[in-house]
Amino acid sequence: MALREHLRELRSRLFKCAIAVVVCGIAGWFLSDWFYEALLRPIVASQEANGVPTTINFADPLSAFNQRVQISIIIGLILASPVWLYQLWAFITPGLTRKERRYSIGFVAAALPLFLAGGTLAWWVLPKAMEFLNSFVPEGGSNFITANVYFAFVIRIVLAFGIAFVVPVVLVALNMVGLLKGRTLLRHWRITVFTCFLFAAIATPTPEATSMCILAGSMCLLFGIAIAICLLLDRRRARNQDEPDYESIPDDEASSL
Repeated sequence: MALREHLRELRSRLFKCAIAVVVCGIAGWFLSDWFYEALLRPIVASQEANGVPTTINFADPLSAFNQRVQISIIIGLILASPVWLYQLWAFITPGLTRKERRYSIGFVAAALPLFLAGGTLAWWVLPKAMEFLNSFVPEGGSNFITANVYFAFVIRIVLAFGIAFVVPVVLVALNMVGLLKGRTLLRHWRITVFTCFLFAAIATPTPEATSMCILAGSMCLLFGIAIAICLLLDRRRARNQDEPDYESIPDDEASSL
């Protein structure tokens, strides 16, 4: 296909994605009350635990309307995800080889459940985080949270947990294309463990260490599985090639050459 035809196809697929998001966003408008009620559950749970009056505050007359539009768009993106994912896949697939298609299918099949698992764990941690943050409110005080600030806070935590769970899959993908060796990851395992615990400490603002250890342990387990897969892929790749695997030779040892 010529460049103009590629651009025409891209425009067509983007238009289909936009139509799907708009239609699902209209449906999301009617589901926004249920979604908003789910967003308020961590606040209700923290209020029951600490006894601190906590409510959502809208700063101006348009805030409630804008908030509902944002929630409708997010619901529309989620509901329309099969459509825009298929359109993206259909646009990229003709330029991929059969092997690359198989790898990309495996990447999506592994990344999507892991992202959902990370988001689910974030949703479990969120009430504990709100309970901890409300514990700093002085006795007799109240916590009036601006709606858009709270909404951005929830989205940021869910995305951070989901992306953290997908990073090991990205490492395996880099190994498949030959950009990252399994022994390199294994050599820096201490840095990996430290980074996991550091991220868990930042992403879980709670005084007790249970949530942090659960998140850090899950990330370390996923990274360990990713390193093991990378080592197996490197070993299989070395067997299929005539060239020896020089990565197994220490830096201070001369090779057979």
